[in-house]
Amino acid sequence: MSERTATGVGSALRRTRDAAMLTIRRRDAALVFTVTTAGYLLVYLWAIGHLAPGLGGFEVVVVDGAVGQLFTQARGPLAFRPVARVSLGPLTYLFSLNTVLGAGIAALVGLNLALSYLAYTSPRACGVGSQSAGLLASVPALLSGSACCGPVVLVVLGIQASSVLLTAFQLLLPVAVLALVVSLVLVGRQVNGETV
Repeated sequence: MSERTATGVGSALRRTRDAAMLTIRRRDAALVFTVTTAGYLLVYLWAIGHLAPGLGGFEVVVVDGAVGQLFTQARGPLAFRPVARVSLGPLTYLFSLNTVLGAGIAALVGLNLALSYLAYTSPRACGVGSQSAGLLASVPALLSGSACCGPVVLVVLGIQASSVLLTAFQLLLPVAVLALVVSLVLVGRQVNGETV
């Protein structure tokens, strides 16, 4: 990698970091980030079966050797066994490493949509009129749900999927995360915090 390329990448990453911090400082963008992140995480947990209706009561059950079993895979790559169950009245929540992965993906989706919101409300500050980023950059954020929740959508629609198709959905998760990061950098590098 040449020195010029490294400088350009470093500059893009710094501007993206500054843009992400701007979404936290602005109330409207912070609200978009918070609601999107929380909503996406809840849907993600429900889709993988780690958030479900409960039978009432309040209880916390942790498996023996939870820390050692935290990284135990369940059904395939990037699917981990629950190590704790929390019953909160009408809801039952299963904690696993999937929650941590889901929270990371949800934060990326939230940041992408918050920056897209800034691009929509302050197009000049984000360079939407002069470059191809902006609202189009939110497309990976919206489509990434199919990589996480695609099998559930197939079941809901009543389509029987082969194991090859289900494996493809599991392998799309890293691709979706990469697309979210690239989208975040593409939009974030164009945000000028001084004009927002």
